[in-house]
Amino acid sequence: MKPRFGRVELPERQAEALRRAIRFEWFTIAFLAVAITMVYLVMGSSQAMKAAWIEDLLSLAPPFAFLLAVRLVNKKPTPKYPYGYHRSVGVAHLVAGVALFTMGAFLIYDSASGLITAEHPPIGSVVLFGQTIWLGWLMMGAMALTIPLPIYFGRVKMQLAKELHDKVLFADADMNKADWMTAAGSIVGVGGIGLGLWWADSAAALFIAASIVMDGFKNMKAAITDLMDTRATTFDGDEPHPVTAKIDEYLRSLPWTLEVGSRVRDQGHVFHVESFIVPRHGMEPSIAQLVEARDACIEQDWKVQDIVLVPIDVLPEEVGGPDSSRQSERNR
Repeated sequence: MKPRFGRVELPERQAEALRRAIRFEWFTIAFLAVAITMVYLVMGSSQAMKAAWIEDLLSLAPPFAFLLAVRLVNKKPTPKYPYGYHRSVGVAHLVAGVALFTMGAFLIYDSASGLITAEHPPIGSVVLFGQTIWLGWLMMGAMALTIPLPIYFGRVKMQLAKELHDKVLFADADMNKADWMTAAGSIVGVGGIGLGLWWADSAAALFIAASIVMDGFKNMKAAITDLMDTRATTFDGDEPHPVTAKIDEYLRSLPWTLEVGSRVRDQGHVFHVESFIVPRHGMEPSIAQLVEARDACIEQDWKVQDIVLVPIDVLPEEVGGPDSSRQSERNR
C-alpha cells in the first residue's frame, strides 16, 4: 500500500452519509430563512420572541460552518499543510461555539435587565382579514410551526454525526434541539403575558439564553481541546475513542512486540496516530513487518489513515511507559 498522509477520499458508506448531511444542512438553512422571517414579522416587543429570533439567526452558524469545512477537508495535503486540511472542521466547530456563547451571554444580560427593571412588554392587536386578533396568538402560532422540523433534523444529524465522526454536525444537531426548546419556551413566555404574568416573558427569554450559553460553552470547550491535541474522543466528546485500544490490542498480538502504546489526536474526520512499539529482544522488526502492521492498523477503522509506527527502547510515559501512573499501579 502506498503511504498517504491524510484521507482524501471517504469510504462509500461515509461518502453517502456526507452527501446526505450536506443536503440536510441546505434544508436547514432554507427552513431557518423562513422561520427567521416569520418570527421577525410577529415578535413585537416580547423579550422571549426576540431571544428566539436571535437564536434562530445563530442557528445558521453551524450549517454554514459545516458546509465551508466540507469544501476544505478533502483537499490533498501539501508541503505547507502536511497534515491536510482536516483541522478546518475543528476551526468551524470553534467559530460556532464562540458565536453561541457570546450571543447567549448578551441575551442573559438583556433578559435579566428586563426582570430587574420590571419591564412590562406590551402585546397589542392586529387586524387580519377584517378581524382584530391578539398578536400573542400569532406569536405562539409562529413558534409552534418551528418545532417539528428541528426535532426531525436534530435526530437525523445526530445519526450522521456519529457515522462521520463530525463534531460540527453534532453541534448543529445540538443546536436543533435548542431551537425547538426555544420555541416551546417562547410560547410559554407569551402565554404568560396573556395571563397577566408580566415576568413570564423575561423569564422565558432568560431560560432560552441560558440554554444557548450552555450549548456554546460545551461546543467551545470541545473545539478548543481538540485543537490542543487532547486524546481522541467519540463524536460527542464523552468517552475516549475506542480506536486507540483497537490499535494497541492488534499491535500487542504481533509476535515481535513486547510493549505498545499509542497516542491519537483528532484531526477532524480522521485521526493522526503515533504508535510506539518496544520490540522483543532479538526480534527487531523489518521494514516489511512494519509496513504490514501499518496497513493492518489502517484496516481497523476508516478514520485511521495518517499513522506512524515508531520502534523504541522504552515507552514514553504519556502512552503507558514505566513512569506512568498505570505502570506504577501495576508495580504496587
